[in-house]
Amino acid sequence: MKSGAGNENSFLEFPCDFPIKVMGKAGDAFDMLVMSIVRKHVPDVREGALRNRVSRRGNYIAVTITIEAQTQEQIDAIYHDLTAHERVIMAL
Repeated sequence: MKSGAGNENSFLEFPCDFPIKVMGKAGDAFDMLVMSIVRKHVPDVREGALRNRVSRRGNYIAVTITIEAQTQEQIDAIYHDLTAHERVIMAL
């Protein structure tokens, strides 16, 4: 693996598998919303890359999607778009 151009300040080596966890209120296909936002930046998300877990009371959902990240800038753009959406409470 090699570091991508412009990633001298990153602790990651690109390309790499990178899990993104997104939390929001359960319901209305939140997992598909997360997938559509991520696909703007990673059109070829692998089959089975998305997992979700509903909170004990069913009020919230945590979605984890693992991507093959190419650059730190790509990861930053995904986080920016996710956190800008009104249904997203938090992205880690």
